[in-house]
Amino acid sequence: MLMCRRRFPSIARQIAGCIANPPSYKFLAGEVAATGPFSHHVHPHVIRARALILQTVHEQPVRIERLSGSDSGIVEVRLDRPGAKNAIGKEMLKGLKEAIEMISSDSSANVLMIQSSVPKVFCAGADLKERKLMSPSEVQLFVNSLRMTFSSLEALPIPTIGVIEGAALGGGLELVLSCDLRICGEAATFSMPETGLAIIPGAGGTQRLPRLVGKSVAKDLIFTGRKINANDAMSIGLVNHSVPLGEAYSKALEIAREINQKGPLAVRMAKRAINKGLELEMSSALALEEDCYEKLLNTKDRLEGLAAFAEKRRPRYSGE
Repeated sequence: MLMCRRRFPSIARQIAGCIANPPSYKFLAGEVAATGPFSHHVHPHVIRARALILQTVHEQPVRIERLSGSDSGIVEVRLDRPGAKNAIGKEMLKGLKEAIEMISSDSSANVLMIQSSVPKVFCAGADLKERKLMSPSEVQLFVNSLRMTFSSLEALPIPTIGVIEGAALGGGLELVLSCDLRICGEAATFSMPETGLAIIPGAGGTQRLPRLVGKSVAKDLIFTGRKINANDAMSIGLVNHSVPLGEAYSKALEIAREINQKGPLAVRMAKRAINKGLELEMSSALALEEDCYEKLLNTKDRLEGLAAFAEKRRPRYSGE
């Protein structure tokens, strides 16, 4: 700094001024402007980077985090709208849609976990305050978009895990129904309360719930709108695991890590064979299984699996 003062006095004064009076930032039409006595010295790239950070941390109701190190390949999507108990409004829907699109195009992603950053709630369902201000045509457009978004989640080629601590109601339950696996804490609650509002579940609930728990149980839950607890959810097959309060994330991460160690192409083909095969009669489903198996025969990962077994070591899969 002493050398800087001697050789570049004006720059040194600017640095000292910024340290003493750091510029503040405010949003202006989607951009960030720096204000303060030395704001004109702040580089535009720094401002844009600061805008991105602020928007990600403070404004976005949906956040994506990619784990690293030995957990590389595991992706987390976090719902973060504490003021509305993660109710799904327009911004939340936009965030979910963008997150799913991003993960769909990410070849390095092997498994997805969806959870809440808000204590005691996973998702309270639709934002009814926002819904009240919509016209019937706007409601229809919103629900159609929500249904397509959940279908896109279901169609992801990688395994997806819903992590539920607290309430998963209405659209929140429909969201986790779109996942492959569901892990809940013992304080979790579930319901489809839509008939109490004179509507029906419109984002896939009337179709995915009976396919998961059976027609009769699904009718009971949807007709009455009653709330069930974690034990009930476990007994009817709605969730795969029910764990002590606060341990749903750690259990889900344990399962995600197990999946992440397997051959990623094989896991994708297994998901495709199961999901698509259930839509077919048996002979066609078996033909689909044959096709999925054949796609793995000439992969580097298959040879690596055989080599690792012979050498009694952990395989190093590349997804090729």
